[in-house]
Amino acid sequence: MSELTAFFSGEPTELIASELLGKTLRYQTNQGVMSGYITEAEAYLGQNDSAAHAFQGKRTPSNEALYRDPGTIYIYSIHGRYMFDIATQEAGVPQGILVRGLEPVEGIEIMRQNRPREGYELTNGPGKLMQALGIQDKALNLISLDEAPLTIQLTGKIPAKVGESSRIGVSQNGNGTLLPLRYFVAGNPYVSGMRKREMDLENRGWK
Repeated sequence: MSELTAFFSGEPTELIASELLGKTLRYQTNQGVMSGYITEAEAYLGQNDSAAHAFQGKRTPSNEALYRDPGTIYIYSIHGRYMFDIATQEAGVPQGILVRGLEPVEGIEIMRQNRPREGYELTNGPGKLMQALGIQDKALNLISLDEAPLTIQLTGKIPAKVGESSRIGVSQNGNGTLLPLRYFVAGNPYVSGMRKREMDLENRGWK
């Protein structure tokens, strides 16, 4: 079992999502390397979670990645925006984590070419970070993080405080709507919807 497989299957999905904060997302492209620290993530708990794509055991070609081995990339689109999700738990247990925010480290100029925005607007949201990385299709869907040019390194930063809230933009029906399954680095400006008065501009929420 690889280190990433163990990370994405060894604990409850909500705990994995909180522990994902500060880990390094790295993407090797023909343009160059882009990377950043994960600042925000949401857990989705499968069959019993009304906000999850696999609610009530729904299985389609579109969400097949969720049923694969832990660490499988699940890319989907909402209103023309692409999202980056990672399957968690053992194969057949369709849980996952949506990566919602990224603090850029490497390849910032490449990101700006892909998404002409300045400051925190570059990657402070799930669709924004995918645009900044230049991922605007599903070519990486169903590929393991161990084998893809897009991967996660289990090193990086440690949050000083992890914030929790209900998830953003989920279905308003059922038991999953208000579950506190969104985790973020408190004070980090690269978190979606972070208010200016709550931003830690000195340390960006890291220890």
